[in-house]
Amino acid sequence: MPAALLISNLTKTYANNISALSKVNLRVEQGDFFALLGSNGAGKTTMIGIICALLNKTSGSISVLGLEQSTNLNQVKRMIGLMPQEFNFNLFEPIEEILINQAGYYGIDRHLAKSRAEILLKRVELWDRRLDIAKSLSGGMKRRLMLARALIHQPKILILDEPSAGVDVEIRHSMWAFLTELNEQGMTIILTTHYLEEAELLCRHIAILDKGQVIEQSSMKDLLAKVAKQVLILESVEPLPSVLPAVDFAIEKLDNHSIQVVLDGMSISQALSELSLKGIEIEHVKSTQNRLETLFLHLTSKQK
Repeated sequence: MPAALLISNLTKTYANNISALSKVNLRVEQGDFFALLGSNGAGKTTMIGIICALLNKTSGSISVLGLEQSTNLNQVKRMIGLMPQEFNFNLFEPIEEILINQAGYYGIDRHLAKSRAEILLKRVELWDRRLDIAKSLSGGMKRRLMLARALIHQPKILILDEPSAGVDVEIRHSMWAFLTELNEQGMTIILTTHYLEEAELLCRHIAILDKGQVIEQSSMKDLLAKVAKQVLILESVEPLPSVLPAVDFAIEKLDNHSIQVVLDGMSISQALSELSLKGIEIEHVKSTQNRLETLFLHLTSKQK
């Protein structure tokens, strides 16, 4: 089975001799939920622009579901749905018409486009606003409209460039649920985000870009396993003793029901078992750190 996306030696150098991408190699399997991370200026948006044929590459090759992009451009474009970082629709056009017109670019007749628009607008909770102009929407609603527009032609690959930037927590979680649903139905999703907890929650594989180069590519599970230490807040069922028992890991009392522990090479279950043997039953565990963020900062700092 061909990869959903296969990038080989992709290079982009601008006219001012600034290198945005340098011999990037990347493979995304069909049905994957893939995170593409990097600091501002790392090359993420440039790469997305080239994949979607919005920018010309300097050299290298891109294959989408087994089709070489350069020789099958129209077919490749139909396979990809893009939700860009910036709002780029007509603010004075009715919401429903934005989706119907977008479908027209892919040769979808108006009757079918209208039917698909209804399904998508109901799913992103914008159906009641379908006759309103886009300018009247809040920032979060505009993000949801962008997602619906990216899906109107039923692409096989969905590329999301900072999809939840600037939206509140409730909308973000609603968007996460929808994206998970799409992925479970077989859609390949590629996500760039600055919310690293978003990538850790949703994605199974990850690549980290830094200064136009891929510095890490692996499964999310394997990458996170590289973080040996975990700092956790544990909340006990009963009030804690005035003097904490001796255990095989660092422990500190925070209040009458909370302790902070540092686990170095020990699993959470092992720590909980040891505390239970000492008479301390834990009912809630909370991480004080974003493990992916810790790794991201470590990996990018090594490149400097």
